[in-house]
Amino acid sequence: MDITFQTIMPIPLASIQHQKDSIWGNDFVLTQGKKILLNASSGKGKSTFTNLILGLRKDYDGKLLYNKQDTSQFTSDEWTSIRQKDIAVVFQDLQLFPSLTVKENLQLKSNLTGTFNDNELLEMLKTLEIEDKWNQPCGLLSMGQQQRVAIIRALSQPFKWLILDEPFSHLDEENTQRSLKLINERCDQLQAGFVLTSLGDSHQFNYDQELKL
Repeated sequence: MDITFQTIMPIPLASIQHQKDSIWGNDFVLTQGKKILLNASSGKGKSTFTNLILGLRKDYDGKLLYNKQDTSQFTSDEWTSIRQKDIAVVFQDLQLFPSLTVKENLQLKSNLTGTFNDNELLEMLKTLEIEDKWNQPCGLLSMGQQQRVAIIRALSQPFKWLILDEPFSHLDEENTQRSLKLINERCDQLQAGFVLTSLGDSHQFNYDQELKL
């Protein structure tokens, strides 16, 4: 699924001075399978980009197209299907259920989509060195541990695009590299692309494309 931006400008950001090569106000295409770094300073619209892609924000001028279809015409049911099958996301605020355990948070997504069994989920937790947190409520985890849970949850569904809004902000370099490797492998498995928003750090990954806000 290719995603096309046609001179999109979020209304709350219209009064801000943007770079000439910013995605806002310009035309560009996110081509399925590409791995993209979206660089921006704070306040330039990284979370706005995430919510716009998911159809959660409609306060913008311009057009957003999915495979040349105008998303402004999509019904609520069509957006629901897109979020279940086409686009996975790690929100900046993670949106985990703090009173539920790691197991319960992951099962909610994976069981809904029929993606992974418990052993497979535990294997990913082991890869990110948090398998011992399986039965702990997410609200008791550190922010770095919560970020790793949120990453695994996002991977626990079918998708053509994975949107990651500053997913490594509380991780050290070693855990960031483990997480990036897991993300990259899952995207390759699904022939999917990802967009990782960052405050400027490329995390030593060889991206196909870099965009700016």
